[in-house]
Amino acid sequence: MKRLLSFKKPRIFFWTGLVLGILLVSAGGIAVEKTSTDTFCAACHVHPKATQSWKRSTHYDNMRGIRVHCVDCHLPPPGEGYLWEKIKTGSRDVWGKLFKDPESLNWEAKSQPEYARRHVFETSCIRCHQSNFPLGLSPEGKEAHLYYEQRSKDLNCINCHIAVGHYTEGITHAKNVDFGKNAATSGEIYLEPGRIEGFNDFTERIPGTRVKFEMMAIPGGIFTMGSPGNEAFRSPDEGPRREVSVNSFFMGKYEVSWDEYLTFFKETSSQGKTADAYLNVSERVDAISGPTPPWGAPDQGWGKESSPAITMTHHAAEVYCRWLSDVTGKHYRLPTEAEWEYAARGGTEGPYFFEGDPRQYSNEGLWHRIFGADTSRIASYAIYLENNPGRTVRPGSVHANPFGLVNMLGNVAEFCGDWYAPDTYGKYPPGVVTDPSGPAIGTEYVIRGGSYRDGAEKLRCAARDFTRTESWLKTDPQIPKSIWWYSDCTFVGFRVVCEAEE
Repeated sequence: MKRLLSFKKPRIFFWTGLVLGILLVSAGGIAVEKTSTDTFCAACHVHPKATQSWKRSTHYDNMRGIRVHCVDCHLPPPGEGYLWEKIKTGSRDVWGKLFKDPESLNWEAKSQPEYARRHVFETSCIRCHQSNFPLGLSPEGKEAHLYYEQRSKDLNCINCHIAVGHYTEGITHAKNVDFGKNAATSGEIYLEPGRIEGFNDFTERIPGTRVKFEMMAIPGGIFTMGSPGNEAFRSPDEGPRREVSVNSFFMGKYEVSWDEYLTFFKETSSQGKTADAYLNVSERVDAISGPTPPWGAPDQGWGKESSPAITMTHHAAEVYCRWLSDVTGKHYRLPTEAEWEYAARGGTEGPYFFEGDPRQYSNEGLWHRIFGADTSRIASYAIYLENNPGRTVRPGSVHANPFGLVNMLGNVAEFCGDWYAPDTYGKYPPGVVTDPSGPAIGTEYVIRGGSYRDGAEKLRCAARDFTRTESWLKTDPQIPKSIWWYSDCTFVGFRVVCEAEE
């Protein structure tokens, strides 16, 4: 009897374990299934735009009747790390549900490709879209998908198709031949350009249009360019500090707006002309070839009118200045780096033209990451990482600097006319340097001022940055790539300088 019982015990343990295992696996499968529904996901993701934009997308309502669910994009396919990613994502979502305010979620920022790439799996896209060349694909689409296949290590599907899962107004990924055609402004049509009467602020008017903009008189002077060695977040290329003399000039009160830029675009836009067609032309405005149609939506669906114009190349900004000079009879151009810093400082000498240390405004450091930075002062002068709506803003939301210039720091970074070099200041001659204009040659141009996506450390008056032409054209599939539009840079614009006659 004892022998029989001892024989049965392992069998009892085996079958009991097997049954429990089956029950656990079944329960686990049911739990995974129940927690993968759209309704369950929406229990934590309560931000209204998440559901609304999904239901307006082609992944929800389409001609084939296929509905793509939350986990189809935001988790990898089963067998490719699905459960592990589900655990990580679920833990993060529960934490956010318990300890974060969903109303504080910056949906615009979360909708940008650089963020979305971390939460959409390429393998999930490929699982459904197994052919990049389906029936009915346009020739331009075939060209774009061939470009993707050749550069799949550098590109993600959502670099181009960011709006397919969550609809965004105005987003497109094709040659946008209608861009700018319907732009219109109200008011009288100006017959003559603005007049300069002495060295005073003036209003420029573009003849034949309803567009005008404010130019501020910036009196010349001497200032110390660069940052001291003890300035927080200082970079080596901000020195050595130099005494610089700048002559008087006029500068745009705001960044060039879409109203202003699209006037140029409609007047001069061309189809497929090359750089050689206009590089040395200055006789008449109709001799200047302007931008070809953009690939995609340069305004990102954020709106045009008085919003700062973005995504044009440095070259396009320079041609705009030449066109503006022709139609107004004045000499417009991009500011030199020295003029830009002089104007941004407005006679001040600190990190910003307002009081404060960059460390108190930045979220760098554990304390500020947990408890937040002090944004009370900087937010009244600049649109930056801690107070932006995930995009650029129109003028009027921040205070001007001492020269009356608005958004010199933040909102969009701004092109300067100088080539960039990390050792520019050290190569200027000894003594006071008069109106320096940077290196004679280079490969990338200086940009200044920081943008809506930068922390306070990059908004300092002395902070320097530069264009990155190759990476900013990464998702442009055209051969050759556009010389007029950046496909991957939504945070740089420019403002103009008008030379003051002696």
